[in-house]
Formats: sequence, C-alpha cells, structure tokens
Amino acid sequence: MTGLLGTALPLPRLVRAEDGTGSSALSLPDTHWNAALPMAQVPQKLPLIRFSDRPIVLGTPRPFFDSLLTPNAAFFVRYHLDVIPNAIDLSHWRLLVRGNVAKPLELSFEQLLSRFEPVTVVAVNQCTGNSRSRFAPRVPGTQWGNEGMGNARWTGVRLMDLLHRAGVRPGTVALRFQGLDSGRSAEGTPAHSYAKSLDVGDPILAQCIVAYQMNGEPLPMLNGFPVRLVVPGRFSTCWVKHLSWIEALSEPDRSHWMLEAYRLPDNARHSVTPAEVATGKLATIAASSVPMPVRSFFVRPDGSSKLVVRLPIEVKGIAFSGSGGIRQVEVSTDGGRSWRLARLDPDLGPYSFRGWRLPWTPQRPGVYELRCRATDGKGNAQPTEPIWNPGGYAWNQVETQTVFVGEAA
Repeated sequence: MTGLLGTALPLPRLVRAEDGTGSSALSLPDTHWNAALPMAQVPQKLPLIRFSDRPIVLGTPRPFFDSLLTPNAAFFVRYHLDVIPNAIDLSHWRLLVRGNVAKPLELSFEQLLSRFEPVTVVAVNQCTGNSRSRFAPRVPGTQWGNEGMGNARWTGVRLMDLLHRAGVRPGTVALRFQGLDSGRSAEGTPAHSYAKSLDVGDPILAQCIVAYQMNGEPLPMLNGFPVRLVVPGRFSTCWVKHLSWIEALSEPDRSHWMLEAYRLPDNARHSVTPAEVATGKLATIAASSVPMPVRSFFVRPDGSSKLVVRLPIEVKGIAFSGSGGIRQVEVSTDGGRSWRLARLDPDLGPYSFRGWRLPWTPQRPGVYELRCRATDGKGNAQPTEPIWNPGGYAWNQVETQTVFVGEAA
C-alpha cells in the first residue's frame, strides 16, 4: 500500500503556471473545495486526494458529490493510527459485547446477518475537521478543503438490539467502541489504539447501527470492513471502523481520545479566540456528543470554466445537518446582497445529503460571487461569520463560489 500511495496523479482542478520550459512552476488549488495535493491509488478505491500515507488520509474529489450517494470507491478515508488491517478472515473475526452486561456476546459475521433484523439509514459521514484549511489563524491537523465527507446508504444491525441481547446492567454510564486499527506505542498510551465512547443516556444510541453494507455492497476495507459503527448526525470521530469490541463502562471513559482529543468549545457556535485558549480555562465538550452543524455546498458550477452571458445554467449543490434535516437552501448570485430559494430534491432522510438546484441566467459579463446557505429542520442557519477553535473543528460558514462570465461573441 505504501508504494501505491506514492503514485502521483494531477488533480483536474490544478491551475498550472509554466516557466517557459513546459514544466509546472506553480500549482494553485481550487480554493472553494479541494486541496492542491497529489492523488493516491489504493485497493478498492479510485484515485483520491492524498493528505497522508501514515496514517492514511484520503479525500474525495469534488465531482463525486454530483451524486447524493458518494460511491464507495470514492469515499474519503481517515485513520488516526498507522497499523491498519488489509485482510480479515471472517471465519475467525468476532464482534464482542462485554463489560457491565448480563450476558457477554461473541458474534460471528454470519450471526450478525442471520440473527438480527437488518435496518438501513442514509447518513453523512463527515470528519470533524472537514474544511479546516479555512481557519485563520491556521491550526494544526489535516488541512481539509471540503473533501472530508461522504454520504452512503448503510445497512446493518441496530446497536440497541445488540445491547438488549447482552443485557446492559444498571450502573452503566457509557459505551466504548473499538476497532482493529492501532499504533506502535505501548498499551495504554494514546497512539496504541483508537476508541470512542457515547454516554449511555445519549438519545442517538437508538439511531446507531453496526453496518456491514455500504451502498448495497460490503464495506471497503479502508472504510471499516467487516463492520463499522454508524452514528447518524454526528461527526465521524465516533464512527469506529473495523468495530470488534463494544464495552459497557461503569465509570466515565477517561482515555486520551475522549478527554483530550476532539474537544469543542462549550458554546453554541463552538468558537473562541486564541487569547481565550491561552488562558488555559477553556470549557470544552466531546465533539462526538453534539450534532453536526448545518452546511451547504456548491457542486456546479465549479469555476473551472467560463460561463456565457445570457446562457441559462443550473446551479446545483448539496446540504445536510445533524439536526432535523434540511428545511431550505438559499442562493445568492450577487455576493450576498439578495437571495433566492433553491428547489430541494427528494428527501433521502434527515441525516442524508439533500440535493438542491436553482436556474440562473447571468445577464452581464464579469466576475460573480455565488453564495449558498442552508437552514435545518430545527431552524439553525449557516452563519456568514467564520468560527475559530484550536482543533479546527465544526466549520459551517456560508460557502462561496467565484465564477467568470464572458461574452457570447
């Protein structure tokens, strides 16, 4: 896999400046979507944007969001640790449910398929740091554009069905989920294993599934084969891949991945200033405990070619929210001075991408700044002002797209 990750392919949206010899002296990114990075070709995947090969981090190029269901082969990949499985023998693999339960379970893949009712949910899986490159001042971490997300139809077993079968005992305060990816450090250190927890009283547990299918096919290895936890409406930090252990805890999870990593400022917008962080008194909450904020994106036009004055086009995009689906999407073609309601595509469910579109005929040549903003089912609307926090998490400012319109003759 390391060798394959070294394969560099040009991004379609790279703008190249030549130095007179035919070689490229400069690469400029599509600043509205993808980072200007080489592509990687890995098993079960189309060429994806390579952010890192250890741990492996790959982003989904913009054209794949033209479909509401992101193809499995184009779905983004995010690992925190560098030791990941590249083959799993299902005859030996087991899902364990243990800890503070009356009847510990050890379930084979075949038992998951045959002993539990299958359920399906369409849900967005989005990295907590998606769009981190927008933050100013800059913060450390993967400098995502908008490529750290995807939407899929997930099929599997209700988490609650597994918990009822095991019999969670009174006194349980949290459920910890762990997969097969690991690191090279000693057991008990942050880089040894990756696990996340959800409070036992969190209502999202009733929506969670242990998924064994993704868009009607087995999960790709890099997206969590054979099963992964799906937590609809929440950031992917708690969508544990290669799920193999579910543990009922009688004490709060005080591991690094819960107490120190993936923390958000404890306020409505999850936004603070560097000065507030410097005081050392910042109150935070786990990113896995809050719904994803409402977002919308332009898919087309993408600014890669000029539009033609008085030639009608369809402006098209996607939107989603972790709180009640999408109520409306508005589009501005004049930099935010005026707004029009877009038409929403059929609803695939409250946790899915919602497609939207708007007919537009530019009446004069020039440079246009398009903007889109969504409002979700609970009335939350995208802000026009940016946020900032030290983790680079939960970005949801109104998106912009610059387009160029030229004369017809």
